Amino acid sequence: MVYFRDTMSKAERTRQFIIERAAPIINRKGMAGTSISDIMEATQLAKGCLYGNFVNKDEICLEAFNYLTTQYTNEREAFLKKYPSAKEKLFAYLEHFKEGKFREEYGGCPVLNFGTESDDTKPEIKKRVHQVILTSQKYLEDLLAQGINDGEFHSELNAKRVALKFYAMLEGIVLISRVGNDDKQVNEIIISIKEEIELFSV
Repeated sequence: MVYFRDTMSKAERTRQFIIERAAPIINRKGMAGTSISDIMEATQLAKGCLYGNFVNKDEICLEAFNYLTTQYTNEREAFLKKYPSAKEKLFAYLEHFKEGKFREEYGGCPVLNFGTESDDTKPEIKKRVHQVILTSQKYLEDLLAQGINDGEFHSELNAKRVALKFYAMLEGIVLISRVGNDDKQVNEIIISIKEEIELFSV
Protein backbone atom coordinates (compact mmCIF):
# COMPACT_ATOMS: atom_id res chain seq x y z
CA MET A 1 0.00 0.00 0.00
CA VAL A 2 1.22 3.52 -0.83
CA TYR A 3 0.45 6.09 1.84
CA PHE A 4 0.36 9.88 1.89
CA ARG A 5 3.48 10.88 3.80
CA ASP A 6 1.87 13.62 5.87
CA THR A 7 -0.52 11.12 7.45
CA MET A 8 2.08 8.41 8.11
CA SER A 9 3.37 7.22 11.43
CA LYS A 10 7.12 6.81 11.80
CA ALA A 11 6.81 3.06 11.21
CA GLU A 12 4.76 3.65 8.06
CA ARG A 13 7.31 6.16 6.76
CA THR A 14 10.10 3.67 7.30
CA ARG A 15 8.16 0.94 5.55
CA GLN A 16 7.36 3.23 2.62
CA PHE A 17 11.00 4.34 2.39
CA ILE A 18 12.11 0.72 2.12
CA ILE A 19 9.54 0.00 -0.60
CA GLU A 20 10.52 3.06 -2.65
CA ARG A 21 14.23 2.28 -2.48
CA ALA A 22 13.82 -1.45 -3.08
CA ALA A 23 11.25 -1.32 -5.91
CA PRO A 24 13.51 -0.20 -8.80
CA ILE A 25 16.23 -2.65 -7.74
CA ILE A 26 13.84 -5.60 -7.61
CA ASN A 27 12.30 -4.57 -10.92
CA ARG A 28 15.72 -4.45 -12.59
CA LYS A 29 17.45 -7.40 -10.95
CA GLY A 30 14.44 -9.62 -10.40
CA MET A 31 13.01 -11.04 -7.21
CA ALA A 32 15.45 -13.95 -7.08
CA GLY A 33 18.38 -11.77 -8.16
CA THR A 34 17.79 -9.15 -5.48
CA SER A 35 19.28 -10.03 -2.13
CA ILE A 36 18.46 -8.63 1.27
CA SER A 37 21.97 -7.18 1.18
CA ASP A 38 21.02 -5.23 -1.95
CA ILE A 39 18.05 -3.74 -0.14
CA MET A 40 20.15 -3.03 2.96
CA GLU A 41 22.67 -1.18 0.80
CA ALA A 42 19.97 0.85 -0.98
CA THR A 43 18.23 1.84 2.27
CA GLN A 44 21.27 1.97 4.57
CA LEU A 45 19.17 0.04 7.08
CA ALA A 46 20.10 -3.03 9.09
CA LYS A 47 18.62 -6.43 8.38
CA GLY A 48 16.73 -6.31 11.67
CA CYS A 49 15.01 -3.09 10.60
CA LEU A 50 13.93 -4.65 7.30
CA TYR A 51 12.50 -7.71 9.02
CA GLY A 52 10.95 -5.50 11.67
CA ASN A 53 8.82 -3.95 8.92
CA PHE A 54 8.26 -6.94 6.61
CA VAL A 55 7.72 -10.62 7.27
CA ASN A 56 10.14 -11.68 4.53
CA LYS A 57 11.60 -10.67 1.17
CA ASP A 58 8.50 -11.89 -0.66
CA GLU A 59 6.42 -9.28 1.16
CA ILE A 60 8.88 -6.57 0.12
CA CYS A 61 8.62 -7.81 -3.48
CA LEU A 62 4.83 -7.76 -3.39
CA GLU A 63 4.73 -4.23 -1.98
CA ALA A 64 7.39 -3.16 -4.49
CA PHE A 65 5.15 -4.38 -7.32
CA ASN A 66 2.16 -2.54 -5.84
CA TYR A 67 4.24 0.63 -5.54
CA LEU A 68 5.53 0.44 -9.12
CA THR A 69 2.12 -0.17 -10.66
CA THR A 70 0.55 2.60 -8.58
CA GLN A 71 3.28 5.01 -9.67
CA TYR A 72 2.77 4.07 -13.31
CA THR A 73 -1.01 4.49 -13.07
CA ASN A 74 -0.66 7.90 -11.42
CA GLU A 75 1.79 9.11 -14.05
CA ARG A 76 -0.42 7.83 -16.86
CA GLU A 77 -3.54 9.47 -15.45
CA ALA A 78 -1.74 12.78 -15.01
CA PHE A 79 -0.62 12.54 -18.65
CA LEU A 80 -4.07 11.64 -19.99
CA LYS A 81 -6.33 13.92 -17.97
CA LYS A 82 -6.04 16.87 -20.36
CA TYR A 83 -7.49 14.83 -23.24
CA PRO A 84 -11.31 14.95 -23.26
CA SER A 85 -12.37 12.31 -25.80
CA ALA A 86 -11.89 8.54 -25.75
CA LYS A 87 -9.99 8.58 -29.04
CA GLU A 88 -7.66 11.32 -27.85
CA LYS A 89 -7.08 9.42 -24.62
CA LEU A 90 -6.24 6.23 -26.54
CA PHE A 91 -3.69 8.07 -28.66
CA ALA A 92 -2.25 9.75 -25.56
CA TYR A 93 -2.11 6.37 -23.82
CA LEU A 94 0.03 5.07 -26.69
CA GLU A 95 2.29 8.12 -26.62
CA HIS A 96 2.78 7.75 -22.88
CA PHE A 97 3.63 4.09 -23.41
CA LYS A 98 6.05 4.89 -26.23
CA GLU A 99 7.79 7.54 -24.16
CA GLY A 100 9.17 4.80 -21.94
CA LYS A 101 10.27 7.22 -19.23
CA PHE A 102 8.82 5.03 -16.49
CA ARG A 103 10.54 1.92 -17.83
CA GLU A 104 13.89 3.73 -17.88
CA GLU A 105 13.58 5.21 -14.39
CA TYR A 106 12.11 2.16 -12.66
CA GLY A 107 13.83 -0.62 -14.56
CA GLY A 108 11.25 -1.87 -17.03
CA CYS A 109 7.65 -2.99 -17.10
CA PRO A 110 6.77 -4.42 -13.66
CA VAL A 111 3.94 -6.53 -15.09
CA LEU A 112 6.36 -8.25 -17.45
CA ASN A 113 9.22 -8.49 -14.95
CA PHE A 114 7.26 -9.70 -11.93
CA GLY A 115 4.79 -11.75 -13.97
CA THR A 116 7.42 -13.81 -15.73
CA GLU A 117 9.33 -14.56 -12.56
CA SER A 118 6.33 -15.29 -10.34
CA ASP A 119 4.66 -17.67 -12.80
CA ASP A 120 5.63 -20.93 -11.08
CA THR A 121 7.24 -19.83 -7.83
CA LYS A 122 5.28 -17.04 -6.12
CA PRO A 123 1.52 -17.60 -6.32
CA GLU A 124 0.54 -14.55 -4.26
CA ILE A 125 2.55 -12.20 -6.45
CA LYS A 126 1.32 -13.98 -9.58
CA LYS A 127 -2.26 -13.40 -8.43
CA ARG A 128 -1.57 -9.69 -7.89
CA VAL A 129 0.07 -9.35 -11.32
CA HIS A 130 -2.97 -11.01 -12.87
CA GLN A 131 -5.25 -8.49 -11.15
CA VAL A 132 -3.22 -5.62 -12.59
CA ILE A 133 -3.36 -7.16 -16.07
CA LEU A 134 -7.14 -7.47 -15.89
CA THR A 135 -7.45 -3.91 -14.61
CA SER A 136 -5.27 -2.61 -17.44
CA GLN A 137 -7.29 -4.48 -20.04
CA LYS A 138 -10.51 -3.14 -18.52
CA TYR A 139 -9.13 0.38 -18.69
CA LEU A 140 -8.62 0.05 -22.45
CA GLU A 141 -11.98 -1.68 -22.84
CA ASP A 142 -13.73 1.18 -21.04
CA LEU A 143 -12.05 3.77 -23.26
CA LEU A 144 -13.17 1.89 -26.36
CA ALA A 145 -16.68 1.51 -24.98
CA GLN A 146 -16.77 5.24 -24.19
CA GLY A 147 -15.77 5.93 -27.79
CA ILE A 148 -18.60 3.75 -29.05
CA ASN A 149 -21.14 5.45 -26.76
CA ASP A 150 -19.91 8.90 -27.80
CA GLY A 151 -20.14 8.05 -31.49
CA GLU A 152 -16.39 8.17 -32.10
CA PHE A 153 -16.10 4.46 -32.93
CA HIS A 154 -18.31 2.10 -34.91
CA SER A 155 -21.00 0.41 -32.84
CA GLU A 156 -20.04 -3.10 -34.00
CA LEU A 157 -16.59 -2.76 -32.44
CA ASN A 158 -15.94 -5.50 -29.86
CA ALA A 159 -14.33 -3.40 -27.13
CA LYS A 160 -13.34 -6.33 -24.92
CA ARG A 161 -11.62 -8.25 -27.72
CA VAL A 162 -9.82 -5.22 -29.13
CA ALA A 163 -8.64 -4.16 -25.66
CA LEU A 164 -7.17 -7.62 -25.11
CA LYS A 165 -5.40 -7.49 -28.48
CA PHE A 166 -3.98 -4.01 -27.91
CA TYR A 167 -2.76 -4.85 -24.42
CA ALA A 168 -1.16 -8.11 -25.59
CA MET A 169 0.55 -6.30 -28.47
CA LEU A 170 1.99 -3.66 -26.15
CA GLU A 171 3.24 -6.07 -23.50
CA GLY A 172 4.60 -8.40 -26.16
CA ILE A 173 6.56 -5.68 -27.93
CA VAL A 174 8.16 -4.62 -24.66
CA LEU A 175 9.64 -8.10 -24.32
CA ILE A 176 10.67 -8.30 -27.97
CA SER A 177 12.28 -4.86 -27.99
CA ARG A 178 14.17 -5.52 -24.76
CA VAL A 179 15.56 -8.84 -25.94
CA GLY A 180 16.45 -7.36 -29.32
CA ASN A 181 17.57 -4.03 -27.85
CA ASP A 182 15.54 -2.25 -30.52
CA ASP A 183 13.09 0.49 -29.50
CA LYS A 184 12.12 1.04 -33.13
CA GLN A 185 9.93 -2.04 -32.86
CA VAL A 186 7.85 -0.33 -30.16
CA ASN A 187 7.20 2.54 -32.56
CA GLU A 188 6.10 0.11 -35.27
CA ILE A 189 3.50 -1.46 -32.99
CA ILE A 190 2.28 1.95 -31.82
CA ILE A 191 1.81 2.99 -35.46
CA SER A 192 -0.04 -0.26 -36.19
CA ILE A 193 -2.44 0.25 -33.27
CA LYS A 194 -3.09 3.87 -34.24
CA GLU A 195 -3.88 2.78 -37.80
CA GLU A 196 -6.37 0.26 -36.46
CA ILE A 197 -8.01 2.89 -34.26
CA GLU A 198 -8.47 5.05 -37.35
CA LEU A 199 -10.10 2.11 -39.18
CA PHE A 200 -12.88 1.74 -36.60
CA SER A 201 -13.28 5.49 -36.08
CA VAL A 202 -16.43 7.13 -37.42
